[in-house]
Amino acid sequence: MTQTPEPRESRKRRVPVLAGIALVVLVAGGATIAWSAAQQGAGDTAANGSADSLAGAPGAPGAGREPSDAVTELADFSAHSDGVAAQLSYAYEHWTDTESDTFGFLPENDCANFTSQTLIARGWVEDDEWWFDESGDAYTHATAWISSTAMRDYLEEHPERATALTDDERSEVKAGDVVQFDWDDSGDRDHTGIVTSVETGLDGSVTILYAGHTDPTWDRSVDWAITELHPGGVAYYWSIPE
Repeated sequence: MTQTPEPRESRKRRVPVLAGIALVVLVAGGATIAWSAAQQGAGDTAANGSADSLAGAPGAPGAGREPSDAVTELADFSAHSDGVAAQLSYAYEHWTDTESDTFGFLPENDCANFTSQTLIARGWVEDDEWWFDESGDAYTHATAWISSTAMRDYLEEHPERATALTDDERSEVKAGDVVQFDWDDSGDRDHTGIVTSVETGLDGSVTILYAGHTDPTWDRSVDWAITELHPGGVAYYWSIPE
């Protein structure tokens, strides 16, 4: 169970420098996001196409990538806005992390903490209800930062930040939006992730893939999560304005 942080009388706002964000190289008006200089030096091979093409990698779609899967491709998020590209590149760089000097790590319960980090990478600024403790102790962050249900409650109170969508409205979901799950349809939120891609089939069907911590994965299918991983689960989304 996460601890509820003590209220703060004043708090200096800041936008942290996220050292883990991958190198951005401008190419033909777009940004090609590299994993890291070290991986490039190790002889990684660049992948052609957009981030959506990574869905064809081993293990995806469906269960998506597992931490044991070697991910060495370059990921191109240039089709997205600068903010979403930064958010997705941060998620791509850190989805297998199990520690962070800046944000800390919550074993078995780090999904909302990780999602919040990607929103900071996107350009969100902390406020008095949603913030992280600079000590790096994840248990002392704001409840809305580390709890899926508290994050839902926070976003409901801040429509300027995101708009709630049900799974019936998945055609309105886009990369960079927040996905939340109620695994047992009990009314709370049990898991939170970041939408990595939305694909529309010729028949009009919409496939949504996501990334997240706790059960670390990249490009996991929402449909697989609520039918195979947690049968009967329900997916919800938060649509974030560009």
